[in-house]
Amino acid sequence: MSTQPKRKALLLVGGFGTRLRPLTFTKAKPLVEFINKPILVHQIEALKKVGVSEVVLAINYNAEKMFSYLKEFEKDYDIKITVSKEDTPMDTAGPIGLAKSILQDAEDIFVFNADITCEFPLEEMLAFHKKHGKEGTIATTQVKDPSRFGVIVTDENRKILKFVEKPKEFVGDRINAGLYIFSNKILNRIEPKRTSIEREIFPKMAQDEELYAFHLNGFWADIGKPKDYLYGTQLFLDDLYKNNKNEIFTPISDTIGKNVVIDKNVKIEEGCFIGPNVVIGAGCEIKSGTRIKNSVLLQNVVVNNNSFIENSIVGWNSHIGKWCRVQDYSVLGEDVTVRDEFLLKNNIVLPNVTIKSNPKEGEILLA
Repeated sequence: MSTQPKRKALLLVGGFGTRLRPLTFTKAKPLVEFINKPILVHQIEALKKVGVSEVVLAINYNAEKMFSYLKEFEKDYDIKITVSKEDTPMDTAGPIGLAKSILQDAEDIFVFNADITCEFPLEEMLAFHKKHGKEGTIATTQVKDPSRFGVIVTDENRKILKFVEKPKEFVGDRINAGLYIFSNKILNRIEPKRTSIEREIFPKMAQDEELYAFHLNGFWADIGKPKDYLYGTQLFLDDLYKNNKNEIFTPISDTIGKNVVIDKNVKIEEGCFIGPNVVIGAGCEIKSGTRIKNSVLLQNVVVNNNSFIENSIVGWNSHIGKWCRVQDYSVLGEDVTVRDEFLLKNNIVLPNVTIKSNPKEGEILLA
């Protein structure tokens, strides 16, 4: 009788979340909602579908903010979640070495960067990995301007030949997408110390002809910065719409435009228009005359009459006054109050701040 091969995953969630501040002052980055689910949950759901039995979270910062959620995730998704705590940051390979005792009995080991979104075609990626039979597979994504990135060069069978950092001449247009599958042989290469998987481990694997590239064909985005988070939101919603995966969309109407996801526990008054590319979390209240586009409202936000929000993120429990404008990639942390008739343009507002006058464009508001 055949048995299912044991599969485990390690998620690199050990960063300080500095790129997504001020949201990460309140929640650890993997717990920040993306399309009304924690970023971490999107990855757990994808891993569960390919038979992963245990997810290891490599954490070195804000670990205490993660613990209260983990039992809930374990119960909801029937998957074991283990924390591997780093006393000091260990880069992108060190955490694999640190978790060796947990991972060593797995036949297949998935490793994800924590702040990416894509279609997660893990079944296809796993089949490709099994077919070539070597030690590792890197998911790659195509970019328009490869001179800004480290480019992966392969042969016709997608065996990785070399990595070229920010090439001045065209050598390819595929870059590392931050999704990997390894056999447990990878554990013999990595010690529990600060090590970069991209700069130290992958070049050696390529030299040993043990590393292949799997091409992602759908959307992909790094959502670790506010502007990229909003771009990733648009790509995710576009993909749902294009592939008729519209079970979470709010139906288009006189009030709601294309690509809008609104939690069922949201109150919206008449005379508003919301969309395109908007996500609104549970407990929000949108008053009449409001216009929202290309933006995300996290839970329990109140937007008062005749305000306008565009290309911005509004944090949990924040309160936007009447006749306000919040635009140009402004990000409001938790429990921010914007009084009536104020304009925010490309402003970062830390948690628990009350805006009492018009800030300068691009200003960071600390108090």
